[in-house]
Amino acid sequence: MYRCAAIATLVAIGIHAPASAQGKRAFPENTLRGAMVFGDYPQVTLNGRGTQLSPGSRVRSQDNVIVMAASLAGARWLVHYTLDVGGDQVRDVWILRPEEAAIKPWPGTLEQAQTWTFDADTQTWSTP
Repeated sequence: MYRCAAIATLVAIGIHAPASAQGKRAFPENTLRGAMVFGDYPQVTLNGRGTQLSPGSRVRSQDNVIVMAASLAGARWLVHYTLDVGGDQVRDVWILRPEEAAIKPWPGTLEQAQTWTFDADTQTWSTP
């Protein structure tokens, strides 16, 4: 009986561990920041412009868990995102936590990302 309780406790801790283990996320250098409104999948509005998620795109919640984009229809989030190879569809999305959103500056356009300097260790950008 005690063994069952111990196993149940370990399982419960394991289920909640990903949500509570909110370590610092490492974003790739080509990550941009924007305001995203999720529409009917795969449609999204990014910084006021209509676009769409690419096939195979991934959306990560604030807990860094992959969520189905269709379940976010109507939601508006501040996000980090990457574009596909063609640069016209969104490939990866990270819904930002408040402490991640507080990191400024962060580029919102490809032009900014190409002229600013990214420090991967501190996950910060510096402007020229």
